[in-house]
Amino acid sequence: MWSKMFFLFVAVCCYASELAAQTQVLTTEVLVVGATTGGVAAGLQSARSGAQTIMVEQTNMPGGMLTAAGVSCTDGDDLLYSGIWQEFRENLYKYYGTRNLASGWVSNSCFEPSAANNIFRSMTMREKKLQVLYGWYFDKVMKSGNKVTGVSFINKMQQRLNVFAQIVIDATDLGDVFAAAGAGYDLGMEFSKYSGENEAVEKNDIIQDITWAAILKDYGPGMDKTIAKPDNYDAKEYYCSTSDAPCNEKPYQFNTQKVLDYGKLTVKDTNHAKYMLNWPVHGNDYYLNVVEAPPIKREEAYKAAKDQALGFIYFLQTELGFKQIGLANDELNAGMAWIPYNREGRRVRGVVRLNINHIKNPYDYNLYRTGIAVGDYPVDHHHGQYPGKVPGIKFPSVPSFNIPLGALIPEKIDGLIVCEKGISVSNIANGTTRLQPVVLLTGQAAGVLAAQCIKKDIQPRDASVREVQDSLLKHKAYIMPFVDIKPGDPAWEAVQRVGVMGIIKGFGKSIDWENKTFFYPDSTLSMGELKASLENVFGSPFKTGANNDASVTIATAASIVVNNQPFLFSKVVADRTGSTAAAFFDARTWKEELHLENFDGNRNITRKELAVMLCYYSENFKRYEVDFKGNIK
Repeated sequence: MWSKMFFLFVAVCCYASELAAQTQVLTTEVLVVGATTGGVAAGLQSARSGAQTIMVEQTNMPGGMLTAAGVSCTDGDDLLYSGIWQEFRENLYKYYGTRNLASGWVSNSCFEPSAANNIFRSMTMREKKLQVLYGWYFDKVMKSGNKVTGVSFINKMQQRLNVFAQIVIDATDLGDVFAAAGAGYDLGMEFSKYSGENEAVEKNDIIQDITWAAILKDYGPGMDKTIAKPDNYDAKEYYCSTSDAPCNEKPYQFNTQKVLDYGKLTVKDTNHAKYMLNWPVHGNDYYLNVVEAPPIKREEAYKAAKDQALGFIYFLQTELGFKQIGLANDELNAGMAWIPYNREGRRVRGVVRLNINHIKNPYDYNLYRTGIAVGDYPVDHHHGQYPGKVPGIKFPSVPSFNIPLGALIPEKIDGLIVCEKGISVSNIANGTTRLQPVVLLTGQAAGVLAAQCIKKDIQPRDASVREVQDSLLKHKAYIMPFVDIKPGDPAWEAVQRVGVMGIIKGFGKSIDWENKTFFYPDSTLSMGELKASLENVFGSPFKTGANNDASVTIATAASIVVNNQPFLFSKVVADRTGSTAAAFFDARTWKEELHLENFDGNRNITRKELAVMLCYYSENFKRYEVDFKGNIK
């Protein structure tokens, strides 16, 4: 008996050792580490742009925050119909049979994680150049000198997967790859002198609270879905979470149903309401900093965050009487998220660094000229659960903004691109660049950049800003956050190009939780305004032949283009059309070539008409390449 057990034990051990010894080796052009929110967009776009791509994910779901983390009410970019973000929303509209996804009051886009999972899986499966592998944790970086050449992964059975690639994209939540590669990075809050922001107050390693989200379902009257009492449950932790809850301080203003409706989801089965539980007010936010722990080792530490969420659910069911509301048995891990919602991790030190000054006043700097993704959410940090005093930071009002391309490229490491929340930004700026739509669009740009590097056999730091932007525009992805002209407008692409060059500037406004930048496409502009912009961009005096106070007309716009060669007038066009204003502009060209209406040289030209004209008659966007700081080369 004992001898049989001994031999069985030996056999099992030998089998386990054999599994652990197995190493699978793959080679690809682009490797995306993490099918997170940014990672899934990076993988899709890399493959669509022609690069053979492998994406490796530790969970069984693509989408990160939007799926596995259960944060399926999005923040921001509602009116910025950009790229893969808008493609994802269009799929949601089709799935639910409605364009109104504002079921919860926190967001205009609330949906079931299962729906997002199905959409992202379908999108990835359609890409012939994209292979997705699930169940693998990041373990080690492989390098040759200063260049990342691949990544080694491990699974829970201790099997190993080595993937070699020409370009690696770090799409991990916490910046695991660039940290292991030896790239410089920041973690936590910063001194003002270091960050360059007046709002920054202190250097420390405090990060934002994490949340272990859950999806709840209303099972109907009379049902009792009360969960088991969690370990270390203390009802007092959830006091004041709703106006119905016991409270020894200031009670929250809304009742429990209103709090649940915060994250009410759009559902297919309208017989059962579902709710995203991601509640910061004495709810399931939790402070935990395990950023520097190996990915496969973090899960044990995350149990405390899970218990915080389970405790809140138990509190809702027992103290507040919502026994019919239980964990959704058809979502995620029996209703609980697979991974935590990490708001903040490491932030790589990139070839440029976006701080809050660039966001507040973009035209005081040149970084906006290198924009590759857009966002409109205010600066939002969660520090309510930190066990101690958090330095007070006064978060400024901001307009909508764009992300500079250089923020995706490590300062000193080659073969590596960063997306997700680990891009090169300040601690304060991270409070708005971290939101789901922004991260999705940043990932899309990372995919474009990676494919460009493969095609040209170059390093990310040698890439062309304008070529990346040009590719993004072709995929209907915004590079400037203009809210008042959409991709369906024939002038949209010209407006984006002229806007990112700074020839015609937008007007940013801070508007609560949905900030905006307006282009005012149908408005006119003065000669002085145009002249100042042109001289700022090209660094040369411009001839206008008109008073600065005068409005720009179609005729004067033509004169400016013709009389300021070579800045605004392409030689190719000049040879074909002549060099005089009369030959240069006529009603036929205005309608057939520019696709504009109402040709009258004496009338004022609109801002979007001028954008179309400048893009058609010049090649400034391509001719005037910019460096990663936005300076014209």
